[in-house]
Amino acid sequence: MKQEIIDRYQAEASVFSALAHPTRLFVLHQINNASHSVTELAQMAGIDISTMSKHLDLLKRYNIIRGEKDKNAVYYKLSIPCLLDFMKCAKQMTSCQSECRIICKEYTQLREGDAG
Repeated sequence: MKQEIIDRYQAEASVFSALAHPTRLFVLHQINNASHSVTELAQMAGIDISTMSKHLDLLKRYNIIRGEKDKNAVYYKLSIPCLLDFMKCAKQMTSCQSECRIICKEYTQLREGDAG
């Protein structure tokens, strides 16, 4: 692939890479409606705090989440709420049977026709 193409899409690809772990997806769902600390998230996920902290750091690096300090704890929230719309679409894709995929494809084609 041409380097200019790689350069153009590398940042977007990195965001997908940051999302490509079940624990990080779990975090995004948990902090959708309520902020949580690293300790709370680690307990909910059943992992140790240091591991959860690494996951949170990666999500922060790509500005997917942000932390807000309150006394001695940092509480995390989504920086990009529309991300969950994409995740709903991904969930639908993974749970859809072949006939559903055809309907989704037809819907997409209709939407593209409306945009033009």
